[in-house]
Amino acid sequence: MKTIYIEVDNLKCGGCENTIKKQLKKITQVVDVKAHFESSAVEVTFNQTTDESELYSTLKRLGYPAKGTSNRLQNLKSYVSCAIGRLSSEK
Repeated sequence: MKTIYIEVDNLKCGGCENTIKKQLKKITQVVDVKAHFESSAVEVTFNQTTDESELYSTLKRLGYPAKGTSNRLQNLKSYVSCAIGRLSSEK
């Protein structure tokens, strides 16, 4: 097992946290995901066979790229991901 901490841009609330957790847990071999909007960080525990680049690319696709690399499109994507996360947490 390996755990990494990824500082990301655009992580602003519980809705963002929910989306990140749900989407990263879909990746094969990911064991646990914790997202912390207070520190804009994601903690991912996974088996050694997992390709770390897949974690980064998934976060980027959702609008939460590595800290300092966000652009306007990713900012907009994060608002959509946030809204989806908020809606799914209300169910």
